[in-house]
Formats: sequence, structure tokens, C-alpha cells
Amino acid sequence: MLVKILGAVDLILGGILILKSLLNLSNYILLFCAIALLIKSFLGMLKNFASWIDFIGGVVFLLSIFLNLPTMICFIIGILIIQKGIFSFF
Repeated sequence: MLVKILGAVDLILGGILILKSLLNLSNYILLFCAIALLIKSFLGMLKNFASWIDFIGGVVFLLSIFLNLPTMICFIIGILIIQKGIFSFF
């Protein structure tokens, strides 16, 4: 049950990261998403690849607050997070 909830969170946060590359979102939304992904990454103690994807996604969210990251980076990391969320439902 918890894996499915965290997978749904991944789907939402990955979608927000892709939308961030297309739209101008508030810094508060980006900060909330960054904190959520960083907390999720430390639940796995950074021992597996999925936790590292969450960690990198959180760092990308944090960097996107201060820097104008290329669209392709946000899009690729967003797709990886969405893919991880889809696989948590199987």
C-alpha cells in the first residue's frame, strides 16, 4: 500500500518537473517538491538506484529555483521519476 502511495507521489512530482520545463511555476511549489523528493530519497538511505533518482530529482528542483536549467534536463529527470512511479504499481 505504501509503495503505491509513494509511486503516485512520484507520478505527480515527475509531472510537475515536466511542467516546470514548460511553464513558470512558483518557487514555493518547487521547494515543496524538492523537499518531498529529498525525504523520499533518504527513506531508501540512498542504497538503491531508485533512491538516487529521487535525490537527483530533488537537487534538480532545488537548482531550478536559483538557476534557469535547460529544458532537456528537467524533461529527462521528470521522465525517469514518472517511470519509477509507474513501475511501483506493478
